[in-house]
Amino acid sequence: MKENKIKNIIIALLLLGGVILLGVIGFVFLEGFTITEAFFMTIITISTVGFEEVHQLDNPGMIFTSVLIIISFGIFIYVVTAFTKFLVEGVFRHYFKDNTVKKRIKKLSGHVIVCGYGRNGRQAIIELKDHSKKFVIIEDDSKVIEEIRDNTDYLYIEGDATHEEILEVAQIKRAYALISTLPNAAHNLFVVLTSRQMYPDLKIISRASEDKSDVKLKRAGANNVIMPDRIGGQHMAKLVVQPDVVEFLEYIMLQSSADVNLEELSCEDMAACFADKSIKELGIRNVTGANIVGLKKDGKYIFNPSPDVILSSHDQLFVLGKPEQISKLKEIMISSTA
Repeated sequence: MKENKIKNIIIALLLLGGVILLGVIGFVFLEGFTITEAFFMTIITISTVGFEEVHQLDNPGMIFTSVLIIISFGIFIYVVTAFTKFLVEGVFRHYFKDNTVKKRIKKLSGHVIVCGYGRNGRQAIIELKDHSKKFVIIEDDSKVIEEIRDNTDYLYIEGDATHEEILEVAQIKRAYALISTLPNAAHNLFVVLTSRQMYPDLKIISRASEDKSDVKLKRAGANNVIMPDRIGGQHMAKLVVQPDVVEFLEYIMLQSSADVNLEELSCEDMAACFADKSIKELGIRNVTGANIVGLKKDGKYIFNPSPDVILSSHDQLFVLGKPEQISKLKEIMISSTA
């Protein structure tokens, strides 16, 4: 849509330039005007402002002027109309915003690429924003792009996420992860295949909209596959049989809460004084008030780990606590003294 309007402006400028060039050449050769006189005569002719001729015209000059007026009148109106639409409809403003967004995207690193701005994509973006993660949206619907451009400060790319050149514009080789939320199962499969081929180390999460498509997506290279319909059905059933448990977990994990957070912390940057010590020795709860509710060790998950478990720099901690408690834990973990 935007490209068509810019194309109309370019065509209008080319037509106007062609008419001006034709007029200048005609007046120079037919009437012997100087280039300056010929340019002035052409402008007052095609704009029909009504100024007198530079010099008295002879018969060939009058015929040429009449033809020039007929040719240029429609072109001049087209040019004025095209520029009016360009400015009034905000395309000019959009053009500058698009350029600004492109420059910001080129500088991205460690970001998340979200393919599709539908229901799932929007929810994913809300979660990413809550965790202060950088992201860029790829969407091929021009109306949706216009909505993003006008109503948000998000970074966006208009295009098909299954195409390599679009993923390259999204700086896929510097991205941390890609989330594909497209409604079409085949499109998600293509996105996963293309992304995995372009960047083998990329973390890829894909939506699966059809039964058994989750197996194909994992074979294609997706790290995780989410089936919204299956999760929705399970969630509704759990609300019947275990309503309080579901609401409690929702409060902790799914809702943005200022009271309590469940966060994943990497031990990679853990201070040397904490390395190879047990959870009990670190006394995390006593010092910070936060609780270690889970642990990922050697690729396996440990729920409610024993106080005797020894931590290493390769572990991932799942910590439950108030935001200030978790912040304090992060500060202590990366400090040089216990």
